[in-house]
Amino acid sequence: MKIAFATQDKVHVDAHFGWAKSIAVYDVTAQGHTLVEIFDFGDKLEEDGDDERLAPKLEAIRDCAILYVAAIGGSAAARVVAAKVHPVKVPQAERIGDILTKLGEVLKGAPPPWLRKALTKAGARSYDFAKDDDVPHG
Repeated sequence: MKIAFATQDKVHVDAHFGWAKSIAVYDVTAQGHTLVEIFDFGDKLEEDGDDERLAPKLEAIRDCAILYVAAIGGSAAARVVAAKVHPVKVPQAERIGDILTKLGEVLKGAPPPWLRKALTKAGARSYDFAKDDDVPHG
């Protein structure tokens, strides 16, 4: 499952979604995690009321199941949820690596309902029909 993090320094979840300099995307499984891509958005990120600045960020997270942010505005949150991505606010800056480790541990056990739903969504996107023994191969 892909997880996105709004970050200023590429190490912590420490950014408001709309003003984040970067979005780091990782693939997370119970076995571990790998960096997929870091999307950089430059330095001109001040609040300007321009919702179109969100378009590239929404595109960056479109394949993700979860988005971790320090904060997110109401209209941006609505757009994230409409893209079927679950936003999660962290109360204070937290290391991305620590969150990834915790997620991996939760995936090994019994994930909470919201995470099971995200996993189902992620699984539906990446289903490999070639591995299904009930599907005839021709």
